[in-house]
Amino acid sequence: MISSINDFQKPFFIGIAGTGMSAIAQYLQGIGKQVSGSDRYFHPNQPNETKEKLEAEGILCFLQNGEGITNETDLVVVSTAVEDTVEEVIKAKQLNIPIIKRAELLAIIAQSKKTIAVGGTSGKSTTSAMIFDILQHAGMQPSIISGAGLTSIIKENKIGNAKVGAGDWLVIEADESDGSIVLYTPEVGLLLNIDKDHKEIDVLMDVFEQFKQHTREYFAVNQSHALAKQLSKNPQHNFSVDINDDAAYHASNFKQDGLSISFTINHSLFTLNAIGKHSMENALAAATVCNLIGVPLSIAADALKKYEGIYRRHQVFGQKKGVWLIDDYAHNPAKCAASIQACQPMAEKVVAWFQPHGYGPTKFLRNDFVEEISKVLRSQDEIWMSEIFYAGGTAVKDISANDLIQDLKAKGCNAYFAENRNAFLETARPHFTSSTVLLLMGARDPGLEQFAKQVWQQL
Repeated sequence: MISSINDFQKPFFIGIAGTGMSAIAQYLQGIGKQVSGSDRYFHPNQPNETKEKLEAEGILCFLQNGEGITNETDLVVVSTAVEDTVEEVIKAKQLNIPIIKRAELLAIIAQSKKTIAVGGTSGKSTTSAMIFDILQHAGMQPSIISGAGLTSIIKENKIGNAKVGAGDWLVIEADESDGSIVLYTPEVGLLLNIDKDHKEIDVLMDVFEQFKQHTREYFAVNQSHALAKQLSKNPQHNFSVDINDDAAYHASNFKQDGLSISFTINHSLFTLNAIGKHSMENALAAATVCNLIGVPLSIAADALKKYEGIYRRHQVFGQKKGVWLIDDYAHNPAKCAASIQACQPMAEKVVAWFQPHGYGPTKFLRNDFVEEISKVLRSQDEIWMSEIFYAGGTAVKDISANDLIQDLKAKGCNAYFAENRNAFLETARPHFTSSTVLLLMGARDPGLEQFAKQVWQQL
């Protein structure tokens, strides 16, 4: 039974290249564990950037054939995607090695530090990165285990989603999609928002209620989000972009100028190299939490002036022939709508491309995608979709991205279907003007990074 960070020394990760898995693996290696792992994306004599960066940290990487698990392995870590039929799981059971899910291990790690857990259906990675940057700027030497790479850490030639600091505080994302958020008992819980994503609203409300009950000291809630507001614990710990809310922290005077935004939080001026009102909300959440644990708002403002963003969150490639290219991880209805809106002040026209992922999730969220996207599109803007990303398995393919496009057309939107994404750019090119943002959106598909690079080269 693994109940403490001290109960193991040589963990093995099955699926170590995954974002959530690689972050924990790097963290454990950083605190002195001897970490190893395998992944189905590792192939003989084929370069793999994630593998190379893990190995540079001293983590041993293997093919997913069982050879990496030995009698010395004292813990095997699996993600929710790893099934019992995987050869390495069978071997671990034969050797009586304890097997634990990634989320359970993260909860055990969190118990060893003073933890800030960031929850909500949107903005967790960005807000976690902002909190980390503020605490680091304040000299508190925090640690982070994130769902996305921080640009500032990526620049150190690392994956960027984890860092071990000498201080007391650890920043983590509390994921509602797999229900693991209920496992954590953080000193500080942060609730950003609640929108339909993965689960129905009533299920999400129950999960976040448990998150609230398990938080030990401060539970900070976004009062400008109607559903999140219902879970408020103490107005003195809350924040809002609505000046009429009784929250202790307010953001106002929002302005966006090109690729930067400015606003005030309780009369302190903040400027960020970011776009969109959702970026202001994330910064407000981060500054609130840091202020609750002793960091002045002026220090937070100074830290966020240098905020460099995170991987594939409104990642700006640049501008060619009057067209800005931006790549974003947006993948649920609220995120896609916010992403499109954030780009609108930058140019006269937004051409947004989206690749939904998973047939089940797309069917579940079909009406929400149509409603949210149609609400934000201006008359000149366009939405394009390519076919749903299929990661394998037994999913029933009873919906197409074109079904969403037809629904959007019926609402009067400029909506287009480009079944094969490799044909998208040439098909859409005649639609670009001398003042356009080309916004790429999608998640889960490991090929999206390369797709964005390809579009940039061919733009």
